[in-house]
Amino acid sequence: MRFQTFLLATISFAVSINAYWLEDITHQGVAPYAGDGYSVFRNVKDFGAKGDGVTDDTAAITSAMNTPNNRCLQGCDSTTTKPAVVYFPSGTYLISSSIVPPYFTQMIGDPTDRPVLKATSGFSGFGLVDGNPYYTSDLNWVSTNVFYRQIRNFVIDTTNIAPATAATGIHWPTSQATSLINVEFNMPTDASTVHVGLFVESGSGGFMSDLTFNGGATGASLGNQQYTMRNLVFNNCQTAIIQLWNWGWTYIGLQINNCQKGIDITAGGSSALDVGSITVIDSTFTNTPVGITTAFESGSSPATADSIILENIVLSNVPVAVQGPSGTVLAGGSTTIAGWGQGHQYTPTGPNTLQGTITPNTRPTSLLGDNGNYYNRSKPQYESLTASDIVSARTSGAKGDASTDDTAALQSAINSAASGGKVLFLDYGIYKVTSTLSIPAGSKIVGEGYPIIVASGTTFGDMSNPKPLLQVGANSGDAGQVEFSDFVVGTQGASPGATLIEWNLASADGTPSGMWDVHARVGGFEGSQLTVSECLKDPGSSTINTNCIGAYMLMHVTASATNLYMENTWLWTADHDIEDANNTQITVYSGRGLLIESTVGNFWLLGTAVEHNHLYNYQLAGTKNIFASMLQTETPYYQPLPDAIEPFPVVTALQDPDFTTSCSGVSGNCANAWGLRVIDSTDVFIYGAGHYSFFDNYSTSCSTVDAGEDCQSRIVSIEGSSSNINVYSLNTIGSLSMLDNDGTSVAKWQDNVNVYPSNIILYRTG
Repeated sequence: MRFQTFLLATISFAVSINAYWLEDITHQGVAPYAGDGYSVFRNVKDFGAKGDGVTDDTAAITSAMNTPNNRCLQGCDSTTTKPAVVYFPSGTYLISSSIVPPYFTQMIGDPTDRPVLKATSGFSGFGLVDGNPYYTSDLNWVSTNVFYRQIRNFVIDTTNIAPATAATGIHWPTSQATSLINVEFNMPTDASTVHVGLFVESGSGGFMSDLTFNGGATGASLGNQQYTMRNLVFNNCQTAIIQLWNWGWTYIGLQINNCQKGIDITAGGSSALDVGSITVIDSTFTNTPVGITTAFESGSSPATADSIILENIVLSNVPVAVQGPSGTVLAGGSTTIAGWGQGHQYTPTGPNTLQGTITPNTRPTSLLGDNGNYYNRSKPQYESLTASDIVSARTSGAKGDASTDDTAALQSAINSAASGGKVLFLDYGIYKVTSTLSIPAGSKIVGEGYPIIVASGTTFGDMSNPKPLLQVGANSGDAGQVEFSDFVVGTQGASPGATLIEWNLASADGTPSGMWDVHARVGGFEGSQLTVSECLKDPGSSTINTNCIGAYMLMHVTASATNLYMENTWLWTADHDIEDANNTQITVYSGRGLLIESTVGNFWLLGTAVEHNHLYNYQLAGTKNIFASMLQTETPYYQPLPDAIEPFPVVTALQDPDFTTSCSGVSGNCANAWGLRVIDSTDVFIYGAGHYSFFDNYSTSCSTVDAGEDCQSRIVSIEGSSSNINVYSLNTIGSLSMLDNDGTSVAKWQDNVNVYPSNIILYRTG
């Protein structure tokens, strides 16, 4: 008996010393508006979950999700006030009904030994994890407004459920600032199986990476406006991916092995196609009879739907690469598809109908990783570290209560962590900062449940003398590496002189700096002082409320900075109040979105979005060597009242657009924000882009085909000495011109009609 007790104690000790650091650290996150005693971090075992593979853990996990029973679930539209990180230690957790994560929830498993969520044989529910339940005939949350959530480090197992009984691993209709990362789906391989690993039917994403699907009828059944998906592996699925609908979708690093069919984009049939386009790069298909099935053919409708780009696709025993309604469109075998496409192309003039081989992009060596593929890197989770390697912002004296000035405490914590080679853990909170935080080389900052650092006060109040909130590297060109993950930057109150992130760092080739799940949010949340109460929209008025000027610029990459990898970054000036029961629209102004003016270049933008900025969303100026996948923008809903001319003066040093000059002779709503503006830049490679203009001063009557897509005159501009600009799958909505070159329209929307946007599958400047 004594020996057994000793053995159990020894095993328990061994497990404890090897636990993931997130499990071991002291958790002291503060949600300032959630009420006294609210806990942000929850370990499911503290709520009674056993993880022993025998006990039904459904009730315990549900309790961990919902405590104190007033989080945002049925009947709640959205809120940021009650965040939660729900942690699962390693183990097998049996569940008999769906786990429903409330709004603003992160589910995190131990990455060193991923926990298993395993359905019982009698499981009931739509998804082992139901990310947006149907309490009625409608989704609980409007899927295009589901933000700030993630699931990472899990195994989802439906194999206890009979193969012929419908089962879904994860139901995930969501939007920006969401992610699924490092998840494995295990399903029956029986021929009768009808199981689906991942089901997404709507939303406006988004990003996912490092997912593996084993077995099942369908690995992933997907419908959403746009997505970037990276490093997805499908083994022994009957169909790897069924695309239900989309506007544009970029797949990077797919591995499809031993499936009957790779990607099915036939939804709707040739007369009413539902899929806009797919872009597939750096991928492999192995022992799969048909790689891609499409319903596109001569006379199919809409004219540019089912558009495809394939680049660097390795086939091994794939008899048919692309199959159409009448048979083989592109033969396969064991070969490499260097480049192939179907849809409309402009090279640089058009439209010309394409269905055949294309010259692949010539990729700069500096943008590549292994095997000639584009460089990519999964979000670091620092699995090898222990609790002693983590520095807590709250332990260092920061309060995170939205009212205390945390500048000095945060700066001290940042410096201490960097100089000691440790990771700064930004416990959940709203951290008020009244002057610039300097981020030295070597910094690693990880957030808990999307804490937010807000610029506040007079330092950020002068539009003529803007100051950064976060300054990464003191001077442009400073050497070193920085890693950010899982936090938000924003402002509190009017901040017309706030640049949220200034990136000066020049990282070495081969070891880029990185931002993963790092977002900007200006207005629209409790603590921002830029909500319905202060900034309610006023349609029909061009009067500018200067108290609602929320930022000068969201992110600025300076001239000598280089080598930055950005993944799933959403830079958002709020169009609505997340806390409001009706998601009421607001008018908040931010001058500029993301400006990259690095003369050195080497930037990767995977699954990024920049929305509702006054002059432009993305601007590439005098830069080079840019890789981007599925850029996404929206024009401010209030424009053209006011238009882009006021209240932000043209700053020539930043190469701001001068709409007073450039709109001369242009009809319609010309002085609206650019979705993408490229000036004097070279070697730009965009693998999917969606630039949308839905509103004319809060009216959506302008953004349909029947209305004439006339919300604004122009939305994408290439200017000056730009060369070798390559865009695959350009999608626009609500703009008369899809793309302009030096002030002249290159492509009109009506020549390239797609499922809802207009689409050009290939554009090159030459």
